[in-house]
Amino acid sequence: MIHFTKMQGLGNDFVVIDAINQVIALTAEQIRFMSDRHFGIGFDQLLLVEAPVSANADFKYRIFNADGSEVAQCGNGARCFARFVRDKALTDHDQIRVDTNAGQLILSFTDGDLITVNMGVPKHSPSEIPLLIEQEALNYKVTVDGIEHVFAAVSMGNPHVVIRVDDVSNTPVADWGKALESHALFPERANIGFMQVIDRQHIKLRVYERGAAETLACGSGACAAVVIGVLQNCLDQKVNVELPGGELAIKWAGRAESVLMTGSATSVFDGIIYL
Repeated sequence: MIHFTKMQGLGNDFVVIDAINQVIALTAEQIRFMSDRHFGIGFDQLLLVEAPVSANADFKYRIFNADGSEVAQCGNGARCFARFVRDKALTDHDQIRVDTNAGQLILSFTDGDLITVNMGVPKHSPSEIPLLIEQEALNYKVTVDGIEHVFAAVSMGNPHVVIRVDDVSNTPVADWGKALESHALFPERANIGFMQVIDRQHIKLRVYERGAAETLACGSGACAAVVIGVLQNCLDQKVNVELPGGELAIKWAGRAESVLMTGSATSVFDGIIYL
């Protein structure tokens, strides 16, 4: 028997589990069953709240895709994580420091019940993304199924590809995303973002997430898109990112600076599942 909470951040939906006050040992097969929207609970990702590893942290944050694979980062999930630990009285802090497999995140509650996540400093070198290209560049090229794609890449704790398009609503996200996310250039697969620049402070974005297909919102993907846009001098340092599930506010001051993401997180329901 597992107690869980279903949550969503801009329509990107999660199951969040307190793994501090109950013993949790899930297999990939069990995660895939729970993620099934017909026979299980249904979610884009599963989030575990665990005891911290570091002395200065409040919790550890672990993320599993719907296919059972573990990943290191999820921005929308981080906001839901913060909402969960406050709602469940696991902490009363306004600022929470959490260990992740990609380093530490700082989560802060702001005015209007929004949550700001310090997503850390982006990584640009191909070896850190990882991307199997020797030299760092603003843009790279790859041809898949006879189509040449010009893309940029960055790590936000997980690998992101950003492709600029004229009209995101008419972009074949499912086809291109599926073809690109497992390309040999990306040894850990990659999240594929399709960005339409409206003006220097506003973009539209759709993201095909590795292990989950297209989702309604991707927080780390929004951060990655703004980072790329700032580096390519088509965006300012403060950008409103319009995703299919809603909007995020992203701030990035440039190289060696952390990315700040602000948005909402909502509890949908509590439940119990027997596996």
